[in-house]
Amino acid sequence: MSNKMTIVMPVYNGVTQLDFTGPHQFFSQLPDVEVIVASVDGQSVTADGLHFASLADLMQLEHCDILCVPGGIGCVEAMQAPRYIRAVKTLAQSAQYITSVCSGSLILGAAGLLVDKRAACHWSWRPLLSLFGAIPDSSRVIKDGNIITGGGVTAGIDFALTVIAEVYGEETAQDIQLSLEYAPSPPFNAGRPETAPTAIREVAEQRMAAGINSRRAVFEQIAQAFPNRIKKMSLNF
Repeated sequence: MSNKMTIVMPVYNGVTQLDFTGPHQFFSQLPDVEVIVASVDGQSVTADGLHFASLADLMQLEHCDILCVPGGIGCVEAMQAPRYIRAVKTLAQSAQYITSVCSGSLILGAAGLLVDKRAACHWSWRPLLSLFGAIPDSSRVIKDGNIITGGGVTAGIDFALTVIAEVYGEETAQDIQLSLEYAPSPPFNAGRPETAPTAIREVAEQRMAAGINSRRAVFEQIAQAFPNRIKKMSLNF
């Protein structure tokens, strides 16, 4: 029997590839760790124009030490897929840590795993967490008990280092950070709504809101089926 720690990343069509390839790169540097990228029935998935094949069959996995659910525009369909959500719930039961990147936290929410838990998400999707009993948090990475969630897309790398430090210690996390030369120095301070120029932020907010509002009815239907939701909450975008 293998003594390797197992990290499972359940993907789906429309996942944001960096949501899982970023953390995957960092997790893969760990010794005695098996990182499994899986999909329903092991089917190939499309992500940002890239195709990922030879995936593990998510339906055959019953245990993991760390569950890491990535986000992406396809999360809406994933939240409505009973077999996918059932697999997430099953893996969460055995996981030492339940984690996500970007809108992957909405999937955790739809699976009933974030009730009364603080959770991060992409800034434009964050208010939707309230529909599933979660407490939206603007942090880039937030830990609440055994749940660790990261904000939008690139936060996945900070998230991965946080998880590594939690499980293996800060020295291991820093060693991997140095090995992969993760020393972000963006040319613009426009990565968060709080720091982006007003004109840039307003355009982005309008674009993001249009995409979310077009799916508002679907989110409301998912939330109505959510067993732990006490009352319908109004969302402002």
